Amino acid sequence: MLKDQTHITRGRKFDQVLTGARSVFLRDGFEGASVDDIAKEAAVSKATLYKYFPDKRLLFQEVVQVECRRQAETARAQVDMTGPLDAVLQSAAMQIVTTITSPFNQRFFRICVAESDRFPELGRAFYESGPMLLRADISAFLADANAGGVLRVTDIPLAADQFVELCKADIFPRMVFNIATTFSKEELRRIAKGAVETFLARYGV
Repeated sequence: MLKDQTHITRGRKFDQVLTGARSVFLRDGFEGASVDDIAKEAAVSKATLYKYFPDKRLLFQEVVQVECRRQAETARAQVDMTGPLDAVLQSAAMQIVTTITSPFNQRFFRICVAESDRFPELGRAFYESGPMLLRADISAFLADANAGGVLRVTDIPLAADQFVELCKADIFPRMVFNIATTFSKEELRRIAKGAVETFLARYGV
């Protein structure tokens, strides 16, 4: 089992390692990423890299967790939770469709799925740092809306999952099967609008 890295002293070189590793993992995948290439990209020695991350899986997990947390914080800052229900949901839906179609998420999702049989902790890191946090945020919002009488939801976790899945309609299967990897703003708005309308048709008061 991989050891927890939360005790690591962070600093400039630590950030360099993460930035370099992110670039190499995006370019070469998990299996193709070599420690030599990561150290070169990060402009640090292999000894420095190993001091922080003695296992490549730990480094990959840290990259995923840091990036997913950053995306989550950015998304939260973009959504005005004080607006009308439909406007909040529309804003949240746009953040979801934009995030899941980002180059980082597309690439790292594929890597985690491909490596999940050998290294299930990689898939777990992606899920816990991304989809699980998103589910918790949406569940909390739905609970408040439910308590305020503007939604009628009996199973909040299920409704949160359904909202996210509605935001994946059409674009996610095309993305997974590499039919399309880029989407216009108009396409994303169409999916987000449809997700909100369908969700409110089911749960709106």
